[in-house]
Amino acid sequence: MKALVILCILLGSFFGFSQTQENQITMSFENWSLKEVVSHIQKTTDYSFFYVNEWLSGDSVSGNFDSVSINEVLGQLFKDTDINYYMMEGQRIILTRGNVIYDKLPEDFFVTSKIDSIVPEIEDDKDILPILHKEDDELAQKTNQLVRIGKESKGRLKQSATLTGSAVNSINGQPIPDLAILVQGTGKGTTTNAQGYYTIDLPLGPHMIEVSGLGIQGELQKIILYGDGNLDFELDESFEMLDEVVVKGNRNDNIERTIGGVLQIEVKEIKKIPLVLGERDIFKVATTLPGISTAGEGASGYNVRGGRADQNLILLDHAVLYNPSHFFGLFSAVNPFTSSNVDVYKGNIPAEFGGRLSSVFDIKTKDGNPKKFSGEASIGPVTGNLTLEIPVVEEKASFLIGGRATYSKWILRSLKEEDLRNNEASFFDIIAKYNHKLDEKNSISAMGYYSDDAFNITRDSLYSYSNQSFSIEWSHKFNNKTKGEFILANSNYSFNIDFDVDAASVNDFKLKYRINETLLKLKMKYLHNDSHNFDYGISGKLYNVEPGSIEPLASETVVPSVFIPEERGVEAAIFISDDFKINKKLSVNLGLRYSMFAALGESIQRIYEEGMPRNETTLINTEAFDKNEIIKTYGGPEARISTRYFITPNTSIKAGYNSTYQYVHTLSNNTTASPTDTWKLSDINIKPQRADQFTLGLHKNLNENEYELSLEGYYKKFDNILDYKTGADLLLDEAVETRVLQGQGKSYGVELLAKKNNGKLNGWLGYTYSRSQIKFDGATEEERVNNGAYLPSNFDKPHDLSLVANYKFSKRFSLSTNFVYQTGRPVTYPVGNYLYEGKEYTFYTDRNKFRIPDYYRLDVSFNVEGNHKIKKFAHSFWNISIYNVLGRNNPYSVFFVTENGQIRAYKSSIFSIPIPTITYNFKF
Repeated sequence: MKALVILCILLGSFFGFSQTQENQITMSFENWSLKEVVSHIQKTTDYSFFYVNEWLSGDSVSGNFDSVSINEVLGQLFKDTDINYYMMEGQRIILTRGNVIYDKLPEDFFVTSKIDSIVPEIEDDKDILPILHKEDDELAQKTNQLVRIGKESKGRLKQSATLTGSAVNSINGQPIPDLAILVQGTGKGTTTNAQGYYTIDLPLGPHMIEVSGLGIQGELQKIILYGDGNLDFELDESFEMLDEVVVKGNRNDNIERTIGGVLQIEVKEIKKIPLVLGERDIFKVATTLPGISTAGEGASGYNVRGGRADQNLILLDHAVLYNPSHFFGLFSAVNPFTSSNVDVYKGNIPAEFGGRLSSVFDIKTKDGNPKKFSGEASIGPVTGNLTLEIPVVEEKASFLIGGRATYSKWILRSLKEEDLRNNEASFFDIIAKYNHKLDEKNSISAMGYYSDDAFNITRDSLYSYSNQSFSIEWSHKFNNKTKGEFILANSNYSFNIDFDVDAASVNDFKLKYRINETLLKLKMKYLHNDSHNFDYGISGKLYNVEPGSIEPLASETVVPSVFIPEERGVEAAIFISDDFKINKKLSVNLGLRYSMFAALGESIQRIYEEGMPRNETTLINTEAFDKNEIIKTYGGPEARISTRYFITPNTSIKAGYNSTYQYVHTLSNNTTASPTDTWKLSDINIKPQRADQFTLGLHKNLNENEYELSLEGYYKKFDNILDYKTGADLLLDEAVETRVLQGQGKSYGVELLAKKNNGKLNGWLGYTYSRSQIKFDGATEEERVNNGAYLPSNFDKPHDLSLVANYKFSKRFSLSTNFVYQTGRPVTYPVGNYLYEGKEYTFYTDRNKFRIPDYYRLDVSFNVEGNHKIKKFAHSFWNISIYNVLGRNNPYSVFFVTENGQIRAYKSSIFSIPIPTITYNFKF
């Protein structure tokens, strides 16, 4: 190739090349190969082409030209390829791959022709230097074949280009995150993201690319970079036995990432952590990390940095999960076998996310294996799990399906105790995903999910709730700098209560509730250069809420029909963020999101006297709104700002500010989330919640990233948070605004995380000191709680300590422990009785003045890996665990009963004895 370039230059100098008068070309073709088009031009015109056949293989092209020049035809033909062309005298056309043929050299070429001496500021074409490739010893000795990337442009005004690409596992086609991409001799490098993609700016010319990662065989790839282009890697697994790593991220991500307060959970690495009944659980593992907790053992919902359970946005492939728990929080509703990774944003939430105040759990379902049929299964004491990965189009498309179910119903039916045999407690979930790589620029994926729970507390009542969701994502690569994703998602959550005593009962009824939301989202990513990386887009949501209804089950039923009118609303947002690297030490992520919410009719809104408590006596008017008529609008800007500064190469300090709006609320008078909690849209009487958060953190890696330390503090302020009036019944109330209060809140805390990533002993220690307080100080006594002073929230637990440790005896045997300590949550106690108009009433203290006893628990598991033979049908794994080894009777709640005129206190607990389990897993 080098000889061809030099020959063309010499011939041009000798003959004094000039472009001849061009013939006008008229032709039309559909899905022809490049070679077919070039051959047709040669046959129908006087032009002759010189090229290598393999250069013109690849995708087909189409075109329609009417009396145009050869330059216009060739420019359009080779626009999206790495082919350049040069016109010689005599209507001869030389095709080149990547580089440009120059018919004259710059005057100072032989002085400044080295690539690293090129000055980036170029005034005109005479200063442009050709890209020449020297087959030096370093490049020649490498085994990988040379790859030419991009296309050189003679009129270029820059001497760098953008290299993008992806990395996948050669065995199963799964993306490889956290892979190091290093450019030898330049000091430049990057890592792949969670989807296996990377991007980097490099000088034009030859380079040696080195890729490496945990569990991956390293590779060297020599390239010549002529312009923007793509370089994908298909890498083999490394069969070197690695020490256990339970929670991990990029090797330096904890100190390099600009955004603070981010946790990454590798789902496939949580199997050894001992959890209740041997179930792998993403959310239970998350609660062992600083800043994330629950109201108690077996509680549904999660509290992040002092926020309520409804202030967390839990996404499964972009679709919202309104209830992420099975059976009151004992099990997660997300199947760990089908999940790839989880990003938890509890500090600075990226600008693309909105609608919740406290956190985002971004859960991604893994792609199926496009190369071979594979799967994973487990059998435990209560549940069974099976996941299958099925190739559809080899190396391009696959289908994944996973299902999980409990056989507790069968267990209950086999018991001798009649009361237990007639009870019901069951759940199942199923998820399916199809992904297809259409070509180098387009890919699509589709996910569907369904879960169902059913249980009864008494014989005559059956509770059931379900999640249904789907999402479709189309990804398109516009060029090497711009990518886009178009997303359609739908989420539906509903619950039912069937009260059916017997055939003769006149009190039988069915209660229903449902919330549905549909999302449309366009997200763009633009890599401007090494310093600026933009994310921007627009999104919209449509809410439909059926607040509840009661239907009699028979004509003779005396229970009246009740129907609360449907609520509708639309939420829209536009967002942009820039990850701006100011210099090697300082980077800033600047984000802005503008969100807007509109409550829509058809509806009847109640108008109350201004400054007075909302009740029937202060109701002054009702206002009717037609279907789709705007009732009330809210909105405003949401700033997302975070900075990172390197104190040393292994130590960084991060600070951030985050503001958020939330337009949907749960109505609940329970301490923890409940399946019968209802969601309410903002309207005339209920304002959206708002929060501001400030964070400051120090992050450090030690001993070549074997140890990670982080210390982060935060302060959050809430406005318009929702709570209930004492004794309020929130279900099926048309005037629910008269039962709730809106006030202020604040939370603050310090979080410490110490991790050991590898070695025989590894794991982490997490400690959080935090306070969460709320205040309701209305204009009247009815709207005040505790005289308008700040009081602890239901989930205020100042001290929270978690220790997770794994010790590896050998390649097959390991021991894992999990220790948890938490301050007891606040409760309200009765302190006496009083008589009023001849009736006896109980007198209570201020709300949340006391606390239940502190909580602590120790779990242990022994793990046995199957043998490590390469050729065998399946790899097995045994987990033998004991939950609550100490038999601690941790109180979940404290309640009071009046017996013989005296108030007696009782405490209830979920697991008061050690719970042993054995789980068998196998992967094929």
